[in-house]
Amino acid sequence: MICILDFINWDVEPQIFKGFNLGYYNLLFVFGIVICAIIIKRIFESENISETVFTKLFYYCMFGIIIGARLGHCLFYEPEYYLIHPMEMIFPFTFENGKFIFTGYRGLASHGGVIGMLCAIFLFSRNTGLNYLKTLDYIAIVAPLGSSFIRIGNLMNSEIIGKATNVSWAFVFHRVDSTPRHPAQLYEAIAYLIVFVIMWVLFKKKGMISLQRGFYFGLVLFMIFTFRFFIEFLKERQVSFESGMFIDMGQILSIPLILIGLFYTFRKNKHLLTNK
Repeated sequence: MICILDFINWDVEPQIFKGFNLGYYNLLFVFGIVICAIIIKRIFESENISETVFTKLFYYCMFGIIIGARLGHCLFYEPEYYLIHPMEMIFPFTFENGKFIFTGYRGLASHGGVIGMLCAIFLFSRNTGLNYLKTLDYIAIVAPLGSSFIRIGNLMNSEIIGKATNVSWAFVFHRVDSTPRHPAQLYEAIAYLIVFVIMWVLFKKKGMISLQRGFYFGLVLFMIFTFRFFIEFLKERQVSFESGMFIDMGQILSIPLILIGLFYTFRKNKHLLTNK
């Protein structure tokens, strides 16, 4: 039940239907990928890239993002648990009291998703001959939109919460505690939506030919992970080992991606893999 009193009281049930383990997060994650795929397909159609190539790209990216995001969470944030229970990295269930219990994938890391996507697109480019950086540029246009859906999913789960605050728009996440907090998930979702609008307007005005390959990829990396770096200061630490750190794991992992983004944004035009 959601109502607005002094603050925004947030007590949403993460599961859409009682007795059936389908959550808003899972639905928004998949919906974000589908919406991004529809936009990419239309871009490909406008540039006379075949539907067969698009279909291959969709599957490569989907599996790359999911596998990378899952492994990223397990290895970056909870290695002490998942290295002992490696099957739970791969399969969305646990084994307790002689029974398999469906849990879904409890934990996906955006940094791992980026790494998984980069690896998947590299394999895709090797398989199809489509230029690696050019493919990354296509993906970069829509990636912020998909990221925005994921952060809304985190909001529905009352997870990745912000620090305590008394601002008028603070959320009270009743499934966590009764403390008014920054809606850090919403901040990120809005930031990523703004990045998507910037990328889309830039693409419609400049297209692909007038800018060096890798420009869109670099720009979106720089903007998304710069936003992420600073919003992290408003978040509670996600895992216990971060408590004594000046910056958290999310910020540490964001720094190399910001630097890579700056490199590709300002580099001179160079081709990678093929000239297609």
